[in-house]
Amino acid sequence: MAHFSAYLNPVLVLFSCDLCLVRANRPPSPVNVTVTQLKANSATVSWDVPEGDVVIGYAILQQRQDGQMQRFIREVNTTNRACVLWDLAEDADYIIQVQSIGLYGESQASKRVHFRTLKETDRLPSNSSNQGDITMEGLDKDRQLQTGEIIIIVAVLLMWAAVIALFCRQYDIIKDNDSNNNKEKTKPSSEHSTPERPTGGLLRSKKNPSLCSHPKN
Repeated sequence: MAHFSAYLNPVLVLFSCDLCLVRANRPPSPVNVTVTQLKANSATVSWDVPEGDVVIGYAILQQRQDGQMQRFIREVNTTNRACVLWDLAEDADYIIQVQSIGLYGESQASKRVHFRTLKETDRLPSNSSNQGDITMEGLDKDRQLQTGEIIIIVAVLLMWAAVIALFCRQYDIIKDNDSNNNKEKTKPSSEHSTPERPTGGLLRSKKNPSLCSHPKN
């Protein structure tokens, strides 16, 4: 028994040293974990990693506060420091924790971060100045587009009105010409015949006296 304990103690010491070495080589926990771009069914999680540590991926533990759903997201071979959470329930409370993945294992989980998704009818939070600026810029662009579309529609309508007016004017001219031609065709033919020349007077007939011989007594 004493010999077995003598062999077992060095093994335990080596195992403890390896375990301590692995723990020492693990990356530190992520810091500055924040949730932005909150919507009814999605949100964006971002974090920072202390400099000088080799990080090859991340892991995110996402769960609802009421315990109805839990999701574990893991991605390696990436340097991303943000992740979009999809398929969230609207108007629900969530808790997330982020871990860094290094060459020798995962870090300790970060601090728990709580957030609540929006309702479908809710707007973006007013405490985000950047989102407010983006929203205002989008509204200004929409107004400019609406004004430009109205100007184009008015110009097209005016052009069509001018074309219709020109067509009506040409139609009236053609109609007047047709009516004049019809009137000329319906005039009586007597108006086009040559007038008869009036005679200067009656011709008087001259009587020739007849030659008669009377018997002599």
